[in-house]
Amino acid sequence: MALKKITWKSLLPICLKSQKNPKDPDKSNVSKQNSLLRLSLSDLSNRSSPLSMSDLSISLVNLHIFTLTELKEITHGFSKSYYLGEGGFGTVYKGFVKEKLRPALKAQVVAVKMLDLDGTQGHREWLAEVIFLGQLRHRHLVNLIGYCCEDEHRLLVYEYMENGNLDEQLFKKYSSVLPWLTRMKIAIGAARGLAFLHEEEKPVIYRDFKASNVLLDSDNNAKLSDFGLATDGPEGDETHVTTRVMGTKGYAAPEYISTGHLTTMSDVYSFGVVLLELLTGRRSVDKTRPSREQDLVEWARPMLKDAHKLERILDPRLEGRYSTEGARRAALLAYHCLSINPKSRPPMANVLKTLEAILDFDDVPVGPFVYIVPSEGNANDLEKCGKGNELKNNDYGEGNEEGEVKKPEKRVKGHHRRRKGHRHRHKLRSSRSRAVFSDSALYSTLGSSLYSPWKFDKLGEEK
Repeated sequence: MALKKITWKSLLPICLKSQKNPKDPDKSNVSKQNSLLRLSLSDLSNRSSPLSMSDLSISLVNLHIFTLTELKEITHGFSKSYYLGEGGFGTVYKGFVKEKLRPALKAQVVAVKMLDLDGTQGHREWLAEVIFLGQLRHRHLVNLIGYCCEDEHRLLVYEYMENGNLDEQLFKKYSSVLPWLTRMKIAIGAARGLAFLHEEEKPVIYRDFKASNVLLDSDNNAKLSDFGLATDGPEGDETHVTTRVMGTKGYAAPEYISTGHLTTMSDVYSFGVVLLELLTGRRSVDKTRPSREQDLVEWARPMLKDAHKLERILDPRLEGRYSTEGARRAALLAYHCLSINPKSRPPMANVLKTLEAILDFDDVPVGPFVYIVPSEGNANDLEKCGKGNELKNNDYGEGNEEGEVKKPEKRVKGHHRRRKGHRHRHKLRSSRSRAVFSDSALYSTLGSSLYSPWKFDKLGEEK
């Protein structure tokens, strides 16, 4: 006898009617529920499970259930001007919740994600987000505020993350370069989120850890998002979960791709890929590079254990402003996370401890020498500098790395024409601003929200 097909309305009728919402819990603290009572995604697909709809309602009591009309109002009819981006799940819009939209919901900016019915993800992924983020609360998991389930419409409402995602901040051409300490802070936040999931009584395997799923708030605190592919980990005597292979090329663990066997170590491998991206400033897969460098792990991993070769692969945009010992330890950590043998990879708790220790190294250079090149003809400034004669005879007007002005070079026969050309270019540049700053000086002066010379405590949080 064929089993009766389980429909969405039979699984989740509670989403088709309104429900009162209690006040939101304190988001500053980790709300780790008793895992023995936490509903898992498998509970909904197991016909022998004693799960009732009242159980589901109690577990998701912290979520607001929005109507489609409310979400249209929040996003101004899903206006193009409110468009934030698009992923495998669907389109994401910015929204503004007004003060009196509903009780116990404060006025705030939100992100509204709408399921694309013709996209690569579907109802199961939407339900996974509701089940996991509706029950798990942690400061390094994105906060799910509520959802909408009307007819065929499936939407999710999250807290808004001001700095977008790590992929945008690390790889976009016109974004500011992420400084070393900020990169480590992001890695630590993401590691805390994964460690929390893995240490649950019912472990959760994230399965799709990648740079674009790491969201950043205004202070670059990292939060994991997009739980559509998350699944319950093995329990009891089980060693793995066998699933259909899903995820993103370049981030998925090799044993998962070849066998479909999924463990928490699969997430550790994916974390190693993102850590490698943070170190090198390169994408996990980049078809624009030479063929042997297109796969980041394949190209870079052999060099992670050699301190001399490590300098070749570190992000050149950092311009040497990183902790040498910290970079060495982070590289070794990435090397072990990317091990072909899953048993050789460290658990996320150990990964977190290693990363936190890196913040204790204080050998990060502040920045390169800062020298203000005076405009031509400003004799008063030259006299104040006390270097007037030297600068006058120096065609370049530049200082060396120690901040000393170059001594005038002796002219040789045939050298006059080349020098004249340099003076010509020097005059063309003189109409522009001649101030040269280090990145640290700029951030300090302009007060950029991306980075400021914070002092970090051991856990990577600002003091």
